[in-house]
Amino acid sequence: MKREYKPLGLYVHIPFCKSKCIYCDFYSLPGGEGKMDRYVSVLCRQLAEIAPRTAAHAVDTVYFGGGTPSWLGEKRLRQILKTVEKHYRLAKKPEITLECNPDSAGDWKVLRALRRAGFNRISLGVQSASDEHLKALGRPHTFAQAEEAVAAARKAKIKNLSLDLIYGLPGQTLESWRETLERAASLAPEHLSCYGLKVEEGTPLWDMQGSLELPDDDLQADMYLWTVERLGELGYQQYEISNFAKPGYESRHNLKYWMLEEYAGFGPGAHSDLGDVRYAYVRDLAAYCDGVENQGDILSENDRIPQRERDVEYIMLGLRTAKGISRQEFEYRFRLPFSPVQEVLERFEQSGHAVLRGGRWRLTPEGFLLSNQIIGQALEALAGEKLRREEAAARHDYRVR
Repeated sequence: MKREYKPLGLYVHIPFCKSKCIYCDFYSLPGGEGKMDRYVSVLCRQLAEIAPRTAAHAVDTVYFGGGTPSWLGEKRLRQILKTVEKHYRLAKKPEITLECNPDSAGDWKVLRALRRAGFNRISLGVQSASDEHLKALGRPHTFAQAEEAVAAARKAKIKNLSLDLIYGLPGQTLESWRETLERAASLAPEHLSCYGLKVEEGTPLWDMQGSLELPDDDLQADMYLWTVERLGELGYQQYEISNFAKPGYESRHNLKYWMLEEYAGFGPGAHSDLGDVRYAYVRDLAAYCDGVENQGDILSENDRIPQRERDVEYIMLGLRTAKGISRQEFEYRFRLPFSPVQEVLERFEQSGHAVLRGGRWRLTPEGFLLSNQIIGQALEALAGEKLRREEAAARHDYRVR
């Protein structure tokens, strides 16, 4: 009898970049070229050490994120992927993604070598078609370089290409956002990620926000709703709040996060969810390298969360997706009544923010704009139901179901 292996995603964090963008709060280090070789050695060592824990799994996605993984260079990237292939069981036709910036992805021969090594999906950080906006964000490239990188990827026979874009930039108008999206879509990527700008504490943008002309919430909402409509016209299906794909080109790796599937992360700041344990590594390159080399503690988080206790995550993440959530699925997995959540969703159904289709509740594009509010109310209703059941159990009232 053929053995069934559980699917597993691997996330490989590359914490190096040419320069730090003013909005970025990911763990990354500009100007760290001298640390790359040691890091790759440490990373490969830990990949090999963790592999035995995944004997029951088959890796069906590998995602190189950053930072700017393409800044690491072709030889180092191939070394890491070769380590994965050597120590892990790979599923048939795994999705292997490499994040790139346009300025470090313009050589089609390098991209061809990476494709031949196994990379079959490129995620390109374009962000804007306006060179003025790119410069203001601290991006190290122009839109012309983005066009060149797309051309290089196609010449290298990369058939799964994603472009990242940001709307709500300082000084951006609805018209200029439309121009960015149209110019990006004209490059015919299979996937587009369109994120609203978030001003994160601890970034240079946070310190600068008082002097910047940022689009207000209403303008950002107009940008978002137009994006959903326009990309739908162009054949891109929205499958998550910020993500759109041609049929069959959804990011299989990112779907793992939203569908509560297992993944293992490697590198400083990387998170994992493996074997009912949620853990993360320190956001410190030196501490991470020292810990791996000397078998020291590199964990910053470590919590066991059984599947039966992931009801909150199921609602919070599921309502971010076009697939949505199901009463039958929820009650089977978590042995809790769905009715308090459904009552909330029914109220938002009346206002056009939620819909019930094929037994699944999902948010509409207008509902996605209010997702924090809707999800918050749903979780509050669920918490109230849990409290009611706990109180009933404390007084031995077993009539509560």
